[in-house]
Amino acid sequence: MNNTQTLIIATRKSPLALWQANFVKDQLETLHPELSVELLPLSTKGDKILDSPLAKIGGKGLFVKELEEALLDGRADIAVHSMKDVPMHLPEGLTLGPILERHDPTDALVSNDYDSLEALPEGAILGSSSLRRICQLKKVRPDLNIKSLRGNIHTRLEKLDAGEFAAIILASSGLKRMGLDDRITALLPTFMSLPACGQGALSIELRAEDETIQSLVSPLHHEASAACVNAERAMNTKLNGGCQVPIAGFAEIIEGKLHMRGLVGSVKTNELIEVSGEADTEDAVQLGESIAEQLLEKGAGKYLAEVNIDGYEGYA
Repeated sequence: MNNTQTLIIATRKSPLALWQANFVKDQLETLHPELSVELLPLSTKGDKILDSPLAKIGGKGLFVKELEEALLDGRADIAVHSMKDVPMHLPEGLTLGPILERHDPTDALVSNDYDSLEALPEGAILGSSSLRRICQLKKVRPDLNIKSLRGNIHTRLEKLDAGEFAAIILASSGLKRMGLDDRITALLPTFMSLPACGQGALSIELRAEDETIQSLVSPLHHEASAACVNAERAMNTKLNGGCQVPIAGFAEIIEGKLHMRGLVGSVKTNELIEVSGEADTEDAVQLGESIAEQLLEKGAGKYLAEVNIDGYEGYA
């Protein structure tokens, strides 16, 4: 950080990413009136390559690499990420700081003509960019024709409005943050579409040894959200997962206890393996790792091993 009390946030250029960065900017400037916060908008490889499913081009780490490079070379002080986009392992010299209070973690169905997933006609075209969602929704509606859908929220909605899809699936939190609540047809219950690990939560990445920046952003940390997200990420890390595999994990605090469900699916058969458990909030990481171990004991390893480019062709 420079001597003029200016903090630079690296962010993607998408409307949602800019909303998230500006949200953190406003929070920090409210907490620290003497601080000036500026944005450094960057284009990532994931934003530029829109004609292939994420799994074919390297996964969600493609959305953070350029931001991390800006942190490492000093152009930025922090980066704001959606937690579900943050890889399990960070580059040397960087660390995750605060995890902000979680927003709506669910998936949302968006359609102009049908009021529920069940109402979609047989063979209807459903748009999604997520193997996790596809695998779970295929279990509920194996008759649907699911096609890959990439791009920012507005691009995806434009494709829906142009009649390319009968319905699309998006993260509820993104739609709500962009003021698009009225486009949500139905929130999918977690028993139908278990969220991605970290979905709905924002995080701040920064240089590991920068204690000044850490002290500035630490008040944004939300302990309950962090416990849930840490459990989910511990499961994903133990499974060595990412968006290349249909992995879902969702934890919530109910009556003071941390309850979690984990899921691994097959990209070839759409079969699902699920495990649930509970623990004290201070044992979040152990709970996530235990869920992962139980998934592996139930045979999830074969689903993780089968994932390769050939396995994605049904979702192209």
